[in-house]
Amino acid sequence: MIRVLIVGTGVMAHDHAKAFAAMDDVTIVAGVDPNAERLAAFTSAYDIPNGFASVEDAIVWGAFDAASNVTPDAIHHRTTLPLLTAGKHVLCEKPLATNHHDAIEMARAATAAGVVNMVNLTYRNVPALIQAAQLVQEGQIGEVRHFEASYLQSWLTQDAWGDWRSEDAWLWRLSQAHGSMGVLGDVGVHILDFATYAAGSDADRVSCRLKTFEKADGGQIAGYTLDANDSVAMHLSLRNGAIGVIHASRFASGHINDLHLRLYGTAGGLDVRFAGWESQLSICRGDNLRSANWTTVDPEPVIPNFRRFIAAIKTGQPVSPDFARGAALQHVLDMAVASDKAGACDQII
Repeated sequence: MIRVLIVGTGVMAHDHAKAFAAMDDVTIVAGVDPNAERLAAFTSAYDIPNGFASVEDAIVWGAFDAASNVTPDAIHHRTTLPLLTAGKHVLCEKPLATNHHDAIEMARAATAAGVVNMVNLTYRNVPALIQAAQLVQEGQIGEVRHFEASYLQSWLTQDAWGDWRSEDAWLWRLSQAHGSMGVLGDVGVHILDFATYAAGSDADRVSCRLKTFEKADGGQIAGYTLDANDSVAMHLSLRNGAIGVIHASRFASGHINDLHLRLYGTAGGLDVRFAGWESQLSICRGDNLRSANWTTVDPEPVIPNFRRFIAAIKTGQPVSPDFARGAALQHVLDMAVASDKAGACDQII
């Protein structure tokens, strides 16, 4: 039985708790949150026997094997390092950190500790993406030459997920002072991983434009300054020679939470779509190239991130995406910010 500590009890923590609670070989033994009222409600909801105000208090107690870190982005670094020092396995929400320096420190600390470490990049749970990556690795579309990727949301134009103008859960995502890197940090890390994982290669150059749109009088609501980026347009070159474009936005009217990736190779193309929590994969190759006929591929089921994290602890085997992957993605995000500040000039990764 793997004993899990959940650090942070906000919205996403409920997804972690439900996933672990459904596993027969896992028990959630404690939660951590400095907000006593929120902590009590969370531990009561999932019948968790212990609660602590800090990671340090939980470590002193020590009766857990692994931690699931679901704190806000800016707190990942300072809450994860003590857990690694204590020899605990850690699953950390994305992005791993808010800058490359902190992310690489976390990756090195995890390696030094010899523990299982994993970044919860949600879309590694998408069957069509995993199947596409496998087809590329097998050479089914030849050498990748070009890709197009997007992550489109519209919660700034409608209230399907709530009213962003009045709810803290959304307002903090629009404010740099509250730890947000905007859409680039929030979903950019997902689509960057989505595209480069499937393409089978990391980025070596990036140019980027970020845009923050006026959303309120004076750019403020209550105590929030709405200065985080809302849309991003990025151009990448990959180490395998491919080039491509990535864009993400919270103003994509008509799209609730949709990801799209097209990969074009010397012998075929792949089309990956994820919308409405369903994924679809299509391929064009062989005799279909001349007629541009795309056929559907039925992807195989995938093992979810949470299950793979626990399996890695039990077998002692490494698991992907690990902290090193998280740090590599963060490096690209940092260089994207640097590119925007330099007028969208190329930055070497």
